Amino acid sequence: MTTPDTQRPRPGSDILRTALRRNVGAMTWGTVLMGMYQAGETAFPIALGLIVEHTMRDRSLGALALSIGALAVIITTVSLSWRFGMRILQKANTTEAHRWRVRVAACGLQPVARDTDLKSGEVLTIATEDADQTADIIEVVPLLISSLVAVVVAAVALGLADVRLGLLVIVGTVAILSILSVLSKRIGAGTREQQARVARAGAKVADLITGLRPLHGFGGNHAAFGSYRKVSTEAKQQAITVARVNGAYTGAALALNAILAAAVTLTAGWLAFDDQITIGELVMAVGLAQFIMEPLKLFSEMPKYVMIARASAERMALVLAAPPVTTPGPERPAPGGDLEVDCVRHGSLRKLKFQVSAGEFVAIAAYQARAAADLASVLAVNVPPEDYDGVVRISGQELADLSVEAVREHMLVNPYDGEIFAGTLRTNIDPSGTSRTVPEAVEASMLTDVVALHREGLDYGVRDRGANLSGGQRQRLSLARALAADTEVLVLHDPTTAVDAVTEQLIARNVAALRRGRTTLVITSSPALLDAADRVLVLDDGVITAEDTHRNLLATDEAYCRAVAR
Repeated sequence: MTTPDTQRPRPGSDILRTALRRNVGAMTWGTVLMGMYQAGETAFPIALGLIVEHTMRDRSLGALALSIGALAVIITTVSLSWRFGMRILQKANTTEAHRWRVRVAACGLQPVARDTDLKSGEVLTIATEDADQTADIIEVVPLLISSLVAVVVAAVALGLADVRLGLLVIVGTVAILSILSVLSKRIGAGTREQQARVARAGAKVADLITGLRPLHGFGGNHAAFGSYRKVSTEAKQQAITVARVNGAYTGAALALNAILAAAVTLTAGWLAFDDQITIGELVMAVGLAQFIMEPLKLFSEMPKYVMIARASAERMALVLAAPPVTTPGPERPAPGGDLEVDCVRHGSLRKLKFQVSAGEFVAIAAYQARAAADLASVLAVNVPPEDYDGVVRISGQELADLSVEAVREHMLVNPYDGEIFAGTLRTNIDPSGTSRTVPEAVEASMLTDVVALHREGLDYGVRDRGANLSGGQRQRLSLARALAADTEVLVLHDPTTAVDAVTEQLIARNVAALRRGRTTLVITSSPALLDAADRVLVLDDGVITAEDTHRNLLATDEAYCRAVAR
């Protein structure tokens, strides 16, 4: 399997360059329009100075009308250039953020996991907040250039009045940016750490929500809440630290800009008092000193946003540049449903060996829950083949030689805690909308009573994680989804632990009938499912210790009888 993101590393700087390169057209137009806006803003006090100068000298209605017309042109230019410039930049920003969100989400949803230390909650934060902050670079660069245009126009205009005024603006701007660049680096480092801690807190609360019911069951919710509080407090403290640095940065920027504006005003007043500049030039200088504070503020804030965008891009690179945990083979499973586990040693499994022939319905009675979970993980390719000893074969082909996507199309492993998504019963059973066996799957999983309860039927709305369904309803919904997939090989892990005995008996009979002629492996301790199977394999201490029908094992194996009898 190859994807564009696995072909070469993608550091944060490369992500920013990519974002800038593919938005160069929008950024060019945005820069031109925002430059016109800043130039118009700066031209306003220049025009006022010229108007004062010429009005005092000519004192004619024609000159006044011409001046009013010039101001109208400037105001119109400022209004339209801002409106269309920001529209172009924000559209490009939003589109670019969407691209990175999709890219990061695609990495998180790939069949082969990435080799990162990030939890799913952290990947979610990166795919949302970090993607948005990275895309802000699309707006930052044009605004930075347009602010520079305003500073240059002001410096040139003041320099034409008096060279000292122009030099004061240039020297003051360089000094301000030099001072603020130190603070911006601290903001970048602090923001990176804050984003990491917030992501960890989000991952922790997602884990807690997933395990809330069992936590309440054994009274561990208070300890879990304490653990989350600790992680959240760390994120809060880091956020306060970043806020302090941001406050210091903003305060320093405003103070330095005000000092520069005051210096320009006082210098212009002194020059006018000394008759070195005219009254009109004084009006222009005072006006520019006021107007220049906004572009200077914007100009001085840009380094901060650049550092934030860079920090977010570096976090996205943690996902995008991470290699897959394994390199799958290119082949597809051959037709047929043979499944062979040959001397697999992983976790609690010790040289596990068994075979399921095509069309068989086999049940595995695992005496230890850990062994059942380890076997399900191996079959679901959640564990890379190189991470365990032994071989798993599908239709005679080794798992390591097969594409993971192709394996999961051929063999579905349905976990006991299958996720339920916000949507409807129908979209949870058949997410792709292509299954032709939805009615049969609903019937076999005994989900019919849930459908009958609601007027909407299969279109009944389901909340996120199935919050409006009971545990048994969620489990049957997950089972219906697995049956509707109608794969060549189906592996079910404890599919009926949350249903009553009568319903369990009906589900066992229905599943056996629906899957007749197709390979089915059920890892369970349910007597009903064990009895419905063609044969039962006993998994004890990591190996197969017995093999027979359920009823024969009940009659001859006392340990089996104690383990599965209810």
